[in-house]
Amino acid sequence: MSSRVFKNARILIVDDEPHNVEVLRKLLERAGFTRIESTNDGREVAERYVRFRPDLILLDLHMPDRDGLGVLDDLNQIAESTYLPILILTGDETQEARREALSRGAKDFLNKPFHGDEVLLRIGTLLETRFLYLQIQSQNPFLEARVRDRAGDLGSADIEITERLAFEAEFRDENT
Repeated sequence: MSSRVFKNARILIVDDEPHNVEVLRKLLERAGFTRIESTNDGREVAERYVRFRPDLILLDLHMPDRDGLGVLDDLNQIAESTYLPILILTGDETQEARREALSRGAKDFLNKPFHGDEVLLRIGTLLETRFLYLQIQSQNPFLEARVRDRAGDLGSADIEITERLAFEAEFRDENT
């Protein structure tokens, strides 16, 4: 995957703290990402997902009104069957929070305060997986058509072999 493809990735930041959103936005912009949206309200994520179609979501767990776990549940209801990477960024260091987030569909988990380099490395890994998954999905119809063609070719070959064997059997000499 080229870095240009990565830089065109759509990233949605969800955190109730405007300062955290701004830090992440600046980090991503310095890294060359240009398609970034954000919200401080977990209740807006479903609508933004439908409209923006993010390739990656950076999500805080503890927010008022609609927390990150509720957002994960919402996304599970509306997201297509494509691989949607969600990176949890939270101050909650408990194993229970990690286990709950990962079991509800998050793909990775980082604790705050985080290191910018680590966030960018994890984002790169998640986006690479996302784009490889999408590439495989786009090739599936082509591969399925090839398999159908080959199966048809094999069926034709079977018929031809049967016809030739039948033709040869007609010319068999009774003495041999």
